[in-house]
Amino acid sequence: MLTDNAHACTHPLAFVRAQRGWSYQRLARVVARRARDLGVANMAAERQKVWRWEHRGVVPDRVSQLALAAELGVPNDRLESHPWPAWLPTGDAVRTEYPWTPAGGITSIMDVVEDALSDRRGFLTITGVGVAELATQWLGLEPSRLSAALNGGRVDDQIVNRIEHNIPGLRVMDERLGGESVRRLVDAELGVVADLLVRGSYTEQVGRHLHVVAAELARFAGWVSFDAGFQTAAQRYWITALHSAHAGGDRMLGANVLKNMSLQCVDFARPREAVDLAEAAVTSIGGASGRVGAMLHMRRARAHAALGEASACAEALARSEEAMDAARPEDPAWADYFDEGEYQAQIGSCYIDLGHLAQADRWLERSLTILPTSRARDRATYLLRRAVVQVDLGNVEHGCALTREAMPMLEATRSKRNARRADELRRRLRRHSSDPEAHELDQALSRTF
Repeated sequence: MLTDNAHACTHPLAFVRAQRGWSYQRLARVVARRARDLGVANMAAERQKVWRWEHRGVVPDRVSQLALAAELGVPNDRLESHPWPAWLPTGDAVRTEYPWTPAGGITSIMDVVEDALSDRRGFLTITGVGVAELATQWLGLEPSRLSAALNGGRVDDQIVNRIEHNIPGLRVMDERLGGESVRRLVDAELGVVADLLVRGSYTEQVGRHLHVVAAELARFAGWVSFDAGFQTAAQRYWITALHSAHAGGDRMLGANVLKNMSLQCVDFARPREAVDLAEAAVTSIGGASGRVGAMLHMRRARAHAALGEASACAEALARSEEAMDAARPEDPAWADYFDEGEYQAQIGSCYIDLGHLAQADRWLERSLTILPTSRARDRATYLLRRAVVQVDLGNVEHGCALTREAMPMLEATRSKRNARRADELRRRLRRHSSDPEAHELDQALSRTF
């Protein structure tokens, strides 16, 4: 059950509309007005026409394209060099062709530190073939070797350990305050590591450690950007994280990056690409058990559920359960969040996408009884998801109660992902606008975001 507004990040025209707050009808009027400036006075301002451009693959006629380009400030020659819809302004492309070498990893870090924070919210840039090529490249890589840098101040393990020690604190801030609150802090930490890699002098062992720290910082920067709604920035950080994980020889961390990218594709209606990324994550580390194996198989389950593939989802859930039963103390720190509460909530999310709402509700209810209160954003996420399920099951009063419980957490964490879920819930509540409580909550949610 993908959110309706996921499409806003999968078609360039939807992105343009979202950036400018245009409805289909508003955009149709804009195009008709601009067409008059071009000498076409009788163009009909029909919303259905715009909807077909966005949803049915219909290519606008030449005058409509010129009119829209004039409104958006796009030069006419770009319409020739970049046929519809490629000429629409959706932000810069994400670079993916860095060499799979330590030097390539450093270049990707420098690029992402320089550019990622300037990205606008919204458009999902790497899709289709680009995703498949990236996953294939990652799977075919051998561990990288690193030559020591000799052109700067000496970097030792104590320095790298100090930077690494800061990461758990950033994770706590993200859990309690949302991605927007820590995005610049994580980027700044990544910038420090980039400077050490470029200017420092270090042994091969320390260099590997630096690359692994850079990989986790870039992965986490991608995650908080994803949560804050900066989808292109998230992809940029994750490309960097993959290269850094390769340079540091950490296949497990690279698999976690692919898992994050898979979730982004699930959220934005790219389930086939989500499956490709999740399969690559699982394959790249073999038969890993423990929390890492459980979360990777769970991501595979979520992707298959988004496609409506119940049998494949059930197989992946069984593999996740086996791995979860073998959770062990040596699991990496970044896997700590995948505890029993998160595990059960993800099963519930699978059942939502498969349309098995009663089962979904049972799993979400169990999850919320054990999910730590300190993880405010996650609790808000699953309260909203359960509220939608309850309303869909006809239990509007219970859905409203769950929403009220989530409201303080939504206000504290300011997550764009949860804002999309709140929009999904509001659409349900509007179907019951005659219910005073449903109407009041709809209005309250509109003021929160």
